[in-house]
Amino acid sequence: MAAFKKTKKNSERKRTSKRLDGSGSSLKIEKITKKTIKRVGAEIRPRKNTRKVRKVSVLDLQRSNKNPIIEPNAESYWESKATFNPTALEHDGKVHIIYRAIGDTDNSVLGYVKSSDGHSIEKDSKKLAYYHKNIQPVSKMATHINYCSGGGWGGGCEDPRLTLLGDKVYMIYTAFDGWGSVRMALTSISLDDFVSKHFDWKRPVLISPPHQIHKNWVLFPEKINGKYAVLHSISPKIMIDYFKSLDELDGNNFIYSVHQASPLWQTRDRLVRGVGPSPLKTPYGWLVLYHKMDKHENHRYKLWAMILDAKDPTKILYNSHQAILEPDEWYENEGYKGGVVYSCGAVVKDGQLFVYYGGADKVSCVATTNLDKFLEELIHSKMSSLKNKKMVK
Repeated sequence: MAAFKKTKKNSERKRTSKRLDGSGSSLKIEKITKKTIKRVGAEIRPRKNTRKVRKVSVLDLQRSNKNPIIEPNAESYWESKATFNPTALEHDGKVHIIYRAIGDTDNSVLGYVKSSDGHSIEKDSKKLAYYHKNIQPVSKMATHINYCSGGGWGGGCEDPRLTLLGDKVYMIYTAFDGWGSVRMALTSISLDDFVSKHFDWKRPVLISPPHQIHKNWVLFPEKINGKYAVLHSISPKIMIDYFKSLDELDGNNFIYSVHQASPLWQTRDRLVRGVGPSPLKTPYGWLVLYHKMDKHENHRYKLWAMILDAKDPTKILYNSHQAILEPDEWYENEGYKGGVVYSCGAVVKDGQLFVYYGGADKVSCVATTNLDKFLEELIHSKMSSLKNKKMVK
């Protein structure tokens, strides 16, 4: 919608030309100044446009014309307010999606849907898939944590990441008790039970220490050097913990990462928000999508891409020089937190990269690109500021 500012000297109209092909950003922003009253000796100076004009790139993801693909349902008590931050896995040509939902009680739970083409949700596939249980909440006598995420004031399970490893589906998510604890949790389910919607999840275990706030941890979809690998930080450096068995994470042993009381906290890149989906194996290494803001637009969550070394994923090999998806559409700005694209899931299907993301902390969306062309462009793109001495061990 155009905005108008009128004065006795001039009237100024700012117009944004939006991309019509569904890619990750607006083409340009232009400003038109129209004089209405001319005074002798008066100089009319339109305000400068401070928003950076970005170039069109092969790395730009193309939004689906089905977006948003999952929206809140006022008639469903568990997802009446928000359905966002989806994760996904592909199996036998089907895309299985788990998404965060907030309903009448303000608790965050996880819903399930299925898609044959990656864009359209199959009718009657929706089901409540998971809710946080079997973990004792922190007593309300404990110190209250000033924390909220996507409007989930009642706590619950937030921002899931699925990983298919062998015949088992693993899920890491943020566990919030609504009062004094924000920790990472791990659970799993057999692939057969998962695809048949028999959601008999394993009892979850907390894998981050108490009294620390953590988000955005992911499990690699195959073992690295014979061990399970959990990526839990990308700034100020790549941090990965390795395990012979995930049973080592039994609720008493924890992964220690960067947090607000950590000495490393002050050395981090404050524009980097964390990893998005679980890594994807490519011929060039591990493709990792992550969330970061631009310095000149630190109110807008954007999605970026990098490739980590296949054998030593603490090394960054390639990094996008600009965002691959930006919050430009109405459904990425009209919600509980405008200006946000937040991805928790990505799959490869028929040579296409499907990236599933939340828009404005309210709806779920998908954007795609040809994977081969995307990777070729990524390995030839300039390194962004994320790669620096602090980032590589």
